[in-house]
Amino acid sequence: MDEVRVALLGGFECASAGVRIALPLGAQRLLALLALRGGMNRAAAGECLWPDSTRGRAAANLRSALWRGRQIGDVTLIDRANPRLQLAPTIGIDLQELMSRVRGIRGSARRSPATSGWESMVDALSRDLLPDWCDDWLVLERERWDQFRLHALEGLVQQLLGEEQYMAALQTALVTIAIEPIRETAHRLVIELHIAEGNGASALRHYQRYRGLLQRELGVAPSKRMDQLVRPLMAP
Repeated sequence: MDEVRVALLGGFECASAGVRIALPLGAQRLLALLALRGGMNRAAAGECLWPDSTRGRAAANLRSALWRGRQIGDVTLIDRANPRLQLAPTIGIDLQELMSRVRGIRGSARRSPATSGWESMVDALSRDLLPDWCDDWLVLERERWDQFRLHALEGLVQQLLGEEQYMAALQTALVTIAIEPIRETAHRLVIELHIAEGNGASALRHYQRYRGLLQRELGVAPSKRMDQLVRPLMAP
């Protein structure tokens, strides 16, 4: 069988050679947990996935999920080194692959985002982590993913801005804002982009919209740093 890949961004999928493999929900959740945590003790995995069940019932659910998801054909998905479970090292995980790709670009100052599949990277970074699942254990994992992708997107914006690729930079900044609408750093980048293009009125209008959003949602004002950014644009 060809390499098996597990997708977590935009929804769960397990596939081989692009063909989706049907798995029961329990097996999906176990694979996703191990993909995100890098392996877990069996008892801890059962309690994490079935927190409202008794220890015995959680253990039984885990055995069922493990039996259904441990192997597909002749490919092992889950390695068991009692009492620890982890995904087999041959399994591809979209989240880990994307994070490695982002780190690779960060580590190469000469590599332009535009020539490194910028559009596909931004599209991948815009996807939520398992959006249709409501498991409590995903709250922290989603927060980790959101922080990583927000910083990654803002880094791309700064690179594109430095290369004067204003349209690509603006599109990326707007994706960042869509993920976290009140995040000031993303809004500052949009303002900087407008200023760099000579569109002072657009920069000021964006600032005013953001100031109104903060006032409505949180009852606070933008930072002094943002005020200083737009002060030269205001009429005396």
